[in-house]
Amino acid sequence: MNNLPRRRMLQGAGLSALALGSPTLLSACGTESQVQTEDSCKSTDKSEEEKELVFSNWPEYIDVQGKRMPTLEQFETETGIDVTYDTDINDNADFFGKVKDQLGSCEPIGRDIITMTDSTAGRMIALGWMQQLDKDNLPNVEANLIESLRSPSWDSEREYSVPWQAGLTGIAYNADVAEEVTSFEEMLTRSDLKGKVGLLTEMEDTMAFMLVINGADPEDFSDDEWETAIDHLTEVVGSGQVRRFTGNDYIRDLKSGNLAACMAWSGDIAAAEDDRIPFVQPEEGLNIWSDNMMVPNKAEHKANAEALMNYYYDPVVAATLAAWVWYICPVDGAREAMEKIDPSLVDNNLIFPSEDFLGSTRSFMALDEKTRQQYETDFRQASGA
Repeated sequence: MNNLPRRRMLQGAGLSALALGSPTLLSACGTESQVQTEDSCKSTDKSEEEKELVFSNWPEYIDVQGKRMPTLEQFETETGIDVTYDTDINDNADFFGKVKDQLGSCEPIGRDIITMTDSTAGRMIALGWMQQLDKDNLPNVEANLIESLRSPSWDSEREYSVPWQAGLTGIAYNADVAEEVTSFEEMLTRSDLKGKVGLLTEMEDTMAFMLVINGADPEDFSDDEWETAIDHLTEVVGSGQVRRFTGNDYIRDLKSGNLAACMAWSGDIAAAEDDRIPFVQPEEGLNIWSDNMMVPNKAEHKANAEALMNYYYDPVVAATLAAWVWYICPVDGAREAMEKIDPSLVDNNLIFPSEDFLGSTRSFMALDEKTRQQYETDFRQASGA
């Protein structure tokens, strides 16, 4: 992997402090009727009598051996809590759309933990859809959460969220069907890739790169710079260069050759274990983000969910998970634990990045809810969604 050219310590992108809890901004985009509070939407915890929970996560995001998930099974054995583990999150916006009517109406969504990326996590918290966590049940999290993830703007005290993993967005290509791809701009312009390029449905990921190649800073840009980047994306899509916009499901098309090159998440490519498909740090740099566990309103097994969150912040468990998923581990002490699990991974910057490495990545500018709604609409129109 090349040395990274850009900047900024690991920092979750999300709603600005202005947007959090602001009825004015929420009502401005038509979501006022969906805002909940602790008084308007009360939840009952049945954890003591019901030793179970439902955990919704992204695909390829937990350790697997055959049909087993060893760390999850160990949790079940230690606690007696039966976990239903679903991989039904493929895209933040898509999942948000599936659950917004129920959560906005204070109705259960049948899940005790959901795992959302920074800005979507922030939106859900600002709308009052998540239950406040009991930190007395999270001693490992309190002790071992890495410093750079402790105070995101959208949940500054981590009252509602616990990071599952953090990761990087770059590009990948299939060496059987394409010559080496070294930059995002190259992916959008090379004639041999036309019709075989994949971009992400995640607005922040795709548009961060579009802003960079148009000379803007994704962490501090104007509306005019946004419009220039959107216009450029519209032109690229109209040219036929892009085959499709994807969520977590791009791996299948990349392996088959339907996609010759695409935007990709670091751990996905590691989990694919395919020598034909390298993860590339493009010349424009890497995006950085975190995915966060939260307990939605009306979930009935909150204490059970907190027990699982706390379990995964044991350094040995965290290192075991990290050795499989190859995402940035959010747990202090896991690097030392990795010495015994797989010493070859101790200095892997995709799992335990150095400060220099983190200092050269970028996140996406925090947005208030009204601006986010507009930008999401712009992005959907440009991408043809």
